[in-house]
Amino acid sequence: MSRLKKLVIVLSVLVIAFPTCVFGYVYSRLKTVQDTDSAFDALENLNHKNDKNITNILLLGTDGRPGENAQRSDAMMILTVDNKNKSLKLTSLGRDTYVDIPGHGKQKLTHAYFYGKADLLIETIEENFKLDIHDYAQVDFYSFMDIINVLGGVVVDVQESELKELNKFINETYSWYNHKDKGEIKYVTKAGRQNLNAYQALSFARIRKNDGTMERDSRQRQVIEAMVKKLKGLPISKYNDLMNSVLPYVKTNMSPSTILGLAKDVLFIGNFNITSLQFPLHPEYEVRLGKAGYVIPFEEYEVDILHDFIFKDIVPTKELIKNAEKQYGRTKYEEETSSRYSSNDDDNDNSYDDDNDNYHSNSSNSSSHHSNSSNSSNSDSDDSSSGDSSSNDSSDSNSDDSSSSDSGETLE
Repeated sequence: MSRLKKLVIVLSVLVIAFPTCVFGYVYSRLKTVQDTDSAFDALENLNHKNDKNITNILLLGTDGRPGENAQRSDAMMILTVDNKNKSLKLTSLGRDTYVDIPGHGKQKLTHAYFYGKADLLIETIEENFKLDIHDYAQVDFYSFMDIINVLGGVVVDVQESELKELNKFINETYSWYNHKDKGEIKYVTKAGRQNLNAYQALSFARIRKNDGTMERDSRQRQVIEAMVKKLKGLPISKYNDLMNSVLPYVKTNMSPSTILGLAKDVLFIGNFNITSLQFPLHPEYEVRLGKAGYVIPFEEYEVDILHDFIFKDIVPTKELIKNAEKQYGRTKYEEETSSRYSSNDDDNDNSYDDDNDNYHSNSSNSSSHHSNSSNSSNSDSDDSSSGDSSSNDSSDSNSDDSSSSDSGETLE
């Protein structure tokens, strides 16, 4: 299931709430979201590019449906709080980015969470993109609908071509929406700018097979921006409801004091204007590589552009990206047409069907543990940034992909 990239909202919600609440009350509430049971070795080691005045937070949304134990990270973004350049930045990491997952070989970035949860995903991002992640925050999809419910819906621009696919998901998202006042199911009957309710907005962001992966990311960013606008005008009387909606679904390594410090930094920056980038920069170069399936490779020059965006506050233009590609060229990948399921020595105990958003598990434990360590990284973009300048010819309906791990699992 395509999960909304709502994690940025969680941080924004917390930041807005702090100045208006009693410190002790907020501190005790934030304590409930801290994950004290997990070890995050990757966060402790600052071996890659970093700056003491810049904080990179991995915002993570998992894609498990109700009753599912195995999950991928469907929404992955790096929120950059830049005290050096006084800016907030959001780098969306493409789920199909072709990366080297420590202990599991070259696969889609989204599979790293399945193999080793947040720690392996952070390690993968750091190693592949050569930058340090300092903290992480994870949210499940229930929080998304609860937040939008408190906000009274979000205003987005629905295209005529999106209506059929949007309404296809509404029956399912309506069934997940447990508010007793949700009323009778309502479908979206017309195109144009309009206020979508909680389950309609989730359906809008789940649209997958209408066009391509990056277009889906663009819809998700549209929802996030709409949520931020609503947050700005939220009455103080609603802050407590908002915290009650968000906190039960949040998990983070950050202590209350760290979050409060982050809130202070954001307030010092003085605005909630977020500059966005998508990574990789060229989703149109998607290619099918055997067991890895349909993936999006990236080049070293793209990592350099990513670093300039995060650390130097340089938003890449279309011309800059075009010239960089001309100068450095691209790696040639030979498309493979191997069978959907590998005939290697893998037992194929667990698999993920990207087309149908379902895990297939023959064992009681549906996720494997992270074995061999190493590090890796990745990123994504905003409609106004040049990263969106490339059209994406790929669609998730083509994502007939599979990738096998060293531990005998296959992720489709």
